[in-house]
Amino acid sequence: MRGLMGWRGTAPDGTFEAMWKGAGRPQPLGLERKATAAATLAAWGGNLHREAGVSCAIAGRPYFNDPELQALPAAAALARLWRAHGNDAPAHIHGSFSLAVIDQEQDCVFLALDRIGDHALAFAARPDGCVFASRADLVAAHPALGRSLDPQGLFNYLYFHVVPAPGSVYQGVEKLLPGQWAKCKGGTVTRGFYWALKYRDEPRHDFEEQKARFLDLIHDSVKRAKGDDEVVTFLSGGTDSSTVSGMLKQVAGQARTYSIGFPAAGFDEMEYARLAGRHFGLDMREYYMQPADIMEALPIIAGYYDEPFGNDSAVPAYFCAKLAAADGHKIMLAGDGGDEFFGGNARYAKQKVFEAYHKLPGFLRSGLIEPLAKLPGMGALGPGRKLQSYLRQANTPLPERMESYNFIYRQPLQKMFAADFLAGVDEHQPHTWLKEVYDRTDSESYINRMLHLDIKFTLADNDLRKVGGMAEAAGIEVRYPLMDDALVDFSGEIPPDWKVKGQYLRWFFKTALKGFLPDEIIDKSKHGFGLPFGVWARDYAPLRERIEDRLSDFRKRGLLTPAYVDNLRNEHLSGHATYFGKMLWVMLTLEEWLAARGL
Repeated sequence: MRGLMGWRGTAPDGTFEAMWKGAGRPQPLGLERKATAAATLAAWGGNLHREAGVSCAIAGRPYFNDPELQALPAAAALARLWRAHGNDAPAHIHGSFSLAVIDQEQDCVFLALDRIGDHALAFAARPDGCVFASRADLVAAHPALGRSLDPQGLFNYLYFHVVPAPGSVYQGVEKLLPGQWAKCKGGTVTRGFYWALKYRDEPRHDFEEQKARFLDLIHDSVKRAKGDDEVVTFLSGGTDSSTVSGMLKQVAGQARTYSIGFPAAGFDEMEYARLAGRHFGLDMREYYMQPADIMEALPIIAGYYDEPFGNDSAVPAYFCAKLAAADGHKIMLAGDGGDEFFGGNARYAKQKVFEAYHKLPGFLRSGLIEPLAKLPGMGALGPGRKLQSYLRQANTPLPERMESYNFIYRQPLQKMFAADFLAGVDEHQPHTWLKEVYDRTDSESYINRMLHLDIKFTLADNDLRKVGGMAEAAGIEVRYPLMDDALVDFSGEIPPDWKVKGQYLRWFFKTALKGFLPDEIIDKSKHGFGLPFGVWARDYAPLRERIEDRLSDFRKRGLLTPAYVDNLRNEHLSGHATYFGKMLWVMLTLEEWLAARGL
């Protein structure tokens, strides 16, 4: 629905068509393409512009604060910014976008992504130029590259359950980070960030003033996301989707919403969606998922995504968007972003418990507490074991400490991964990437640093790919009001103690919305569109059989040891179905993705 692709350098006739065929995708409607002997550029959901040796493409919903630029077609405005500002051109563009500039005079290709990473952009540098596209599989399908899988990308998928940027699942293909630009010239790539969120660490004492600003910004962001279009919303019944839905009713005078329910204990949140519906007077539509729906969704997920994608809530996201599309709607507003910008994930509060240890005087830690924990027999006592566990975690630095619950941390890698596969990957790369983003944060606060980490890995690499991808597969465009540039900048001005106050998550966000949202929604625990896959994978026979069939093939891939796969499956069937079901879904969707491409 929106994106761009192209290359600079020589390529045989038919390359453009071959790339789409190799990616297994039809060319999208509305695709615009321009080609010369030295370069090809295409965009869909955007536009192209060429002038005096410079070709520009921009896709998405960009906007410009400069009225003169705003009056131009977006690609023409990009050309003007490129000539005036060079690498800093994207800093003058707002909204959701991906862009490419092919400059013949400078003999370079310049690429950039929006600030939050709503769009994606993959590329591969070549000695005579660069290949790029909004999908990694399109880049990999260029004749100069082939479609060779990268073992490191597969390892990273099994670690993160997605393939995060800057890596990809294809050899020689990498991806841009949010707010980043890359310039390819003569086979070399230079990179930089044109934007970074500025965080405030210092306390502030003007709650009422900031509350008024916040409510105005939400109103403006929903209004800007709606524009002149007819829009509907995702509604899970959580704080974020309820806020967006309620504000849409205020902005437009009416709001239709779409919600997903689950006939499974502990997963259904429909009562909160209905509560929001009654409170705001929303026009609600509901769909209750069944186990058979997963069977329908599996080939769609495997066929749509350009890389393996292991977030199981892609399934309800697809059916929610499908329901809206069946009613003739084309655009939905989603509430993603509130947790990552305002402090809503439970781990932020949990890490405060461990960070508090380092605020104790050093002599108390090294002279009393740690020697006490090391006394003989302490590990045999319940309180002693808890103390030792606490100290192990407290003395593991962030962000590594947050990864202690990852499946890959739960057993020796040699027991999980096949020896030949493990020998060909850097097992430390995920931690290196996590630490780079954590350390790059413009803040000394570990709360802000964790938020910055989640904006990249939880939001850009995962949730935005989930919602945007499945909505697009259903024929829907998604917009995210809570990630409007002005609201994102405002979130940085909120100090850490207003984001997580004691153990209270999103204190400012929720307190500011009291009176707008029902108290029951503000006080509810976080849930979202969670999928009872683990339970249904155990109890629904057709799904159970599909899993067994796919795992039989997956065992032969040489990625994980057969013993690990068998043990996990047995634990899932006899133990904690939801917990072990997560990794089971990750393996299942990987095998589905590989099989769909004949790999």
